[in-house]
Amino acid sequence: MPEYQLQIKQVVDYPRCRIYREFIHKLINDRSIRINGGSGLFHFTVLCSYANFRTSYRRIDGISYTVSPGEWVCTVKELSCWFRTRFHRQALSMLDTLQKQHLISYTLLGRGNVVKYKILHWARHNSALEYNAPCQKDTGFFFLPVSVALELVSSARCSEMDIVLDLWVSAVYNDTQVQGSEVGPVAYFRNGTGNPLVSYTELSCRWGLSRATVCRILKKLDGLGYISIMSFPGRHGSVIYLQNYLSTMFEISDVLIDKEEVAMTLNIHLELPETAETEESHSISEHEVIVSDALSSVSKSHIETILRKMADILSTQGISCFSCPLSRYKLYPLSDDCWEELIPRARGKSTAHFGLTILCGTNTSIATFELTLTPFEEHENRRNLK
Repeated sequence: MPEYQLQIKQVVDYPRCRIYREFIHKLINDRSIRINGGSGLFHFTVLCSYANFRTSYRRIDGISYTVSPGEWVCTVKELSCWFRTRFHRQALSMLDTLQKQHLISYTLLGRGNVVKYKILHWARHNSALEYNAPCQKDTGFFFLPVSVALELVSSARCSEMDIVLDLWVSAVYNDTQVQGSEVGPVAYFRNGTGNPLVSYTELSCRWGLSRATVCRILKKLDGLGYISIMSFPGRHGSVIYLQNYLSTMFEISDVLIDKEEVAMTLNIHLELPETAETEESHSISEHEVIVSDALSSVSKSHIETILRKMADILSTQGISCFSCPLSRYKLYPLSDDCWEELIPRARGKSTAHFGLTILCGTNTSIATFELTLTPFEEHENRRNLK
C-alpha cells in the first residue's frame, strides 16, 4: 500500500483563497478596526460569508423566502449591523456600488425593509448543491477569488478592514516559489519576483493611502496581533507575516517568526564583528565546541557567531539545548567534496555546506542541522555572512 505524506501549503498559483466564516464574524465584532470609507472588499466578503451553498428557506415577518445557492435574504437592519453603518441608506449605497461593479445583484422586498442579494458567478468558485437543507452561517468556509479582491482594492481608498483582508488573501505558506514562505505565512502581492519584501511606497500605491497612514495602520495591526511586520535597513523594505493564520486556516499551531531567520532566508546580509572584543558575551561561548580540522581557516570568533545565531533561531522554535552547560557541539563539512572546494575559495563567493551536531554530555547525539553559508568580501576586507 503506498504511503502518503500530507503537506500543508497555501500556494501562490492558486486563484482563490479559503475564507472561514468564523474569521469574518471576528472581524465584524472587532470594533478596534475601522471600516469607514473603504474599497468594498470587506463588505463584499461579508456578503459572501452569508451566501447559501444550497437551497434553503428563511422566514421574515411571517413571509417565507426561497434562497438559492449564492443568495441570501436579510433585513436592512441586519445588513447595516454587518456593515457597521449608522444609517440604512449607507448600507444600501454600498450594495449599489458592488452592483455597479457587477459583483452582486440585489432587490428590495417588504416595502424596502428586506434585501435579497445574489453573488454573481458564485458557482464558478464555490459549491452549489442541488438539494434543500439549512445552511450554517457561523461555521465552514467559502472561496474568495484573488482577482476579485485585487479589483476591489484597486477601485478606491482602502479602510483598515480592507487592508486586513487584502493581507489575508495575499498570504502564501510553504511555497518554494516565494522566499520566506517556509518560515511562516507571508504576505506576497504576486509581483512576479518571488520576494515578499515590500516598501511603504508600494503599499501606499496599492491601498490609495499616504506612506504615513500605511505605517500607522501596519503598526496598529501588529499591536492587535493580526500581523507581524519586520523592517530591514537600507532599501530592502519590510516583510509582513500573518499571525494566527495557521490555526485559522489549517487548525495547527502557529509558529514563532524570528527576524534573523527571515533575514537569512531572504539573503539579507548579517554583519559579523571584525574582532572578538566587539562581540557581546553569550552563553554559547562557554560550551565546548569541536571543530573539524578542515575548518581551520575559519576564525574562532566567526564560529562562535555562527553558533550564537543558530542558538537564537532554534530557541524560538523550542530547542533549548544551547542554554544547557552540558551541551557540546560539532561543526564539520558534510563531505570531502565540500571542504576541498571551500578552502581555496574561502575568500570568494562560494557556498559552503556544514553540519552541526548537538551532543548531550559525552557522546549522545540530540539533533543534527545543515548550515549553508556564503562568505564574501567587502571594503577593507570586511567579511559579512549572508
